[in-house]
Amino acid sequence: MKASHQLETDLRVICAPNPSPMTGEGTNSYILGRNQLVVIDPGPVDADHLSALRAAIGGLPVEAILVTHAHRDHSPLARQLSQDTSAPVLAFGDAFAGRSEQMARLAELGLSGGGEGVDTGFAPDRCLGDGESLHLDGDEIRALWTPGHFGNHLCFAWRGAVFSGDHVMAWSSTFISPPDGDIGAYMRSLDRLDAEEARVLYPGHGAAVHDPATRILELRSHRLAREAAILGALADGPQQIGGLVRIIYTDTPVAMHGAAARNVFAHLIDLEARGLVVAEPELGFEARYRLATG
Repeated sequence: MKASHQLETDLRVICAPNPSPMTGEGTNSYILGRNQLVVIDPGPVDADHLSALRAAIGGLPVEAILVTHAHRDHSPLARQLSQDTSAPVLAFGDAFAGRSEQMARLAELGLSGGGEGVDTGFAPDRCLGDGESLHLDGDEIRALWTPGHFGNHLCFAWRGAVFSGDHVMAWSSTFISPPDGDIGAYMRSLDRLDAEEARVLYPGHGAAVHDPATRILELRSHRLAREAAILGALADGPQQIGGLVRIIYTDTPVAMHGAAARNVFAHLIDLEARGLVVAEPELGFEARYRLATG
């Protein structure tokens, strides 16, 4: 069982024991407050992690349980912790909230999959709107709707810091797997976070980001470079997603090519929507993609 680690006054973190290529060392669960507490991202269902959270809470009142998004490494333990503490679970919406019309259509076509896995049964006790604030011991916690990694993804601003969930992390770029992930929304949400001018980002996995502006620029540049690589590969002729992965992800272990394919698909959806790429016969994993002409 991992003990809580003090990050700053009235803020502690406990890392869940769920390390993986997708989660790094594990999922970060944050506990805010001194006399009244808020928990951000209780994490996966794990008895040891639940015991660690209970020990860190120590019988103090929990006012709310906030969930950044409904992936299985972030949200499932919320219901058990809510039963323990009588605190309501707050999030943007259920596991399917926040999808664009295009992503909802792709979901209906059965194109979901990949990633950390969706907590399909997740439903908050109360939905938080974009910009809505909570108040804790005189502090404000403000919800920021930041879709991209996931449709119902929220970040939380507090004392000049932002809890960035899986949208911005120091150790890795963000995995984007349609229809839950959306490249266009992701890029717009990067701009939204950049405009916050946060002093520090506390992500869902890994260490704090102490220079948010630089890291956000790196992530934006990474996505633009990936887009350029896809367009460059298609300039040599039409390709299916598997072929694009082999051309572009030359330094990525083959075991991660499935995840890479989901990322490539995300870019192709965005490029097709912008009229730069054509999918034949239609968007999907078996389609052939070519550059649009004229």
